[in-house]
Amino acid sequence: MRNGIHPAYGPVVFRDRAAGHAFLTRCTMTSEKTVVWEDGRTYPVVDVEISDVSHPFHTGTARVLDTAGRVERFERRYGSGEKG
Repeated sequence: MRNGIHPAYGPVVFRDRAAGHAFLTRCTMTSEKTVVWEDGRTYPVVDVEISDVSHPFHTGTARVLDTAGRVERFERRYGSGEKG
């Protein structure tokens, strides 16, 4: 590999805010925020919306969405679709 063209690759903590779960891995992402990990070292932390711990596919649970509001907004915009 050529030197100087690749981003820095190092340890990063990813924190799932929805589940309160964090894991340490290696990545090219970085962050200004840091966290002290279980080993006592400080690592950059990246907050994510969803991970395998909180994803509905892996957990078997579904999140409640505002589907009624979406349907009403769709019907207002495009009509109810009923003819006659």
